[in-house]
Amino acid sequence: MDLRVLRYFLAVAKEGSISGAAESLYVTQPTLSRQLMDLEEELGAKLLVRGGRKLTLTEKGMFFRKRAQEIVDLADRTRREFRAPDEIVSGDIHIGGGEMNGMRLIANVAVKFQNRYPHVRYHFFSGSADDVMERLDKGLLDFGVLIEPGRVDRYERIKLPATEIWGVLMRKDSPLAARETITSEDLRDAPLLVSRRPPVQNEISRWMGRNIESLDIKATYNLIYNAAIMVEKGMGYALCLYRLVNVTGDCCLCFRPLRPRLESSLDVVWKKYQVFSKAAEKFLMSLQEELSSPSAS
Repeated sequence: MDLRVLRYFLAVAKEGSISGAAESLYVTQPTLSRQLMDLEEELGAKLLVRGGRKLTLTEKGMFFRKRAQEIVDLADRTRREFRAPDEIVSGDIHIGGGEMNGMRLIANVAVKFQNRYPHVRYHFFSGSADDVMERLDKGLLDFGVLIEPGRVDRYERIKLPATEIWGVLMRKDSPLAARETITSEDLRDAPLLVSRRPPVQNEISRWMGRNIESLDIKATYNLIYNAAIMVEKGMGYALCLYRLVNVTGDCCLCFRPLRPRLESSLDVVWKKYQVFSKAAEKFLMSLQEELSSPSAS
């Protein structure tokens, strides 16, 4: 299995036809068809449903498209890193993180670093902690920004001088909106939207002093944006982090912190024994210098 064939497959998956992919790849249709059949034979699985005006992917084909894209992305990234001139700092830095206000610290460092090394380009990936860790483990990210608690001990890490505050996102006309803070008793019978991540659910359970399964969970989410829409429409109250949803101005939503206060620490993590590109290595040094300065505390 070589990269050229993987690119062929990805082109067909994108175009939805052999003819369209062949035209974009500047190869003949018979050549492309033969390569795809050889690929299916090598994998021992059918990847494409042929027939009709548009090709579709089988279930295994959809899984393989994800893997093929990861392999191609990693190969392209490696090629760019080796082609980067030795005399200047250039290349790509890949950073992943969830929705959190602490990303502002990373942004401050990134802007200063880019001013110093203008040939460096950033690639930011947004997703849940599980998504970020998966991409870290596969070498698709240099750094991840993760919220504790979680499986951060498996990585090298730097603790950020910031914490995220937990609270409840709700409509301004909700009964609990009149309160300045929200207690566990307030949420005992309330319809809730909670993070689907087990470490977060365990933390919420400890704060409430009861099993989260005993609560009235109406929905789970991995990122808060869509959950906020559900809250806006009246589904319930979302347990989430502060400042992730704009509740100012004419917004119909508001945020109330938990009492007693519940906070989570933030870590910048990377794989143990990671071999960094020159750009990523210098970025880490800049991050460590920035966080060690008195203004960062």
